[in-house]
Amino acid sequence: MRREFLPFSRPSVSGEDIAAVGEVLRSGWITTGPRNAEFEQSFSEYVGCYGAVALSSATAGMHLALKALGIGPGDEVITPSMTWVSTVNLIVLSGAKPVFVDVDRDTLMVSAELIQQRLSAHTSMIIPVHFAGAPVDMEPIRRLAADKNIHLIEDAAHAVGTEYNGELIGKNGSAIFSFHPIKNITTGEGGMVCSDNQKFLEQVRRLKFHGLGVDAYDRQTQGRSPQAQVLEPGFKYNLPDMLAVLGLRQLARIEEFNAKRTRLALHYRKLLAGVEEILPLSVPAYPLKHSWHLFIVRLDTDKANLGRDEFMEGLKQRNIGTGLHFRPVHLQKYYRESMNIPSGSLPNTEWNAERICSLPLFPEMTEDDVTEVVDTIKEVLKHG
Repeated sequence: MRREFLPFSRPSVSGEDIAAVGEVLRSGWITTGPRNAEFEQSFSEYVGCYGAVALSSATAGMHLALKALGIGPGDEVITPSMTWVSTVNLIVLSGAKPVFVDVDRDTLMVSAELIQQRLSAHTSMIIPVHFAGAPVDMEPIRRLAADKNIHLIEDAAHAVGTEYNGELIGKNGSAIFSFHPIKNITTGEGGMVCSDNQKFLEQVRRLKFHGLGVDAYDRQTQGRSPQAQVLEPGFKYNLPDMLAVLGLRQLARIEEFNAKRTRLALHYRKLLAGVEEILPLSVPAYPLKHSWHLFIVRLDTDKANLGRDEFMEGLKQRNIGTGLHFRPVHLQKYYRESMNIPSGSLPNTEWNAERICSLPLFPEMTEDDVTEVVDTIKEVLKHG
């Protein structure tokens, strides 16, 4: 059995990263300032988008996107239930109604065809989720949204470095990224809204800092203008420089991080090919570049004669960590009771809900670690 516990994720923070944060702490400007502005510019240049706004979290980005686009009572927002609950919480808190759409059984992603089935006269926004590092097939969804004049915001929390049809996610339309510690790059906590819509970005930027017409740090004044006025009620979602500088350092290594993740993921797929009880997610057939944020498998509970939770516990007892991405939102206690969605309404989501499990995957792992995880999986399947 493995001596030391292998977590399912661990951020890759170098000594140079730590030194850069220390430099900001010593500079006297640790809140939103020049490094935040530099991070926004660098991220915008990396994905190729018109502009970007750095925030304290991706959740903050989703909140401001809903607010900026006027989503509220009487509106319906289509999104998968197979997602992190923050999106749906914010839809509900805005006064709008979440409408859950099923996902493909083997990629866990929505499609234009599935979304089409959930449209109504009240549909005001669609939020597709790029899952585990693979991109949603966006072109049909973009056409659908444009034809119906529906707002479209891409949940790209899993998709830093992901490409779709030869372009990075975030280049076109509007997308929200996460820099939580388990993501492909981290700022500790943080997020980024990218868009090609100038008016939308300006409103997000204004709302992130109390509704003021300028940031806490303005490139021209080297600080906030003392004459800045509130243009509308806003929030406190700005990203401090001591976090932004970590993002800058991490962004410079994104290709290195993702290349390592890819090697490890392909090694997993090779070793698991002969394990009939384990079903990795399928990689979509359309042109893409996978960033391998997560390595998700499904346990064939019939062949394994073992439940998913027992499987995860068996790995934990042998010092292998796992994750669960995700418990579907409509099966969470609050939404199960308040929305009263009949069992079987989202068959592919519910089938996966009982079987999904995220295996360890992060750049500091080695192929030997992957081999050890797979060997341990085989042991758990054999002995429970």
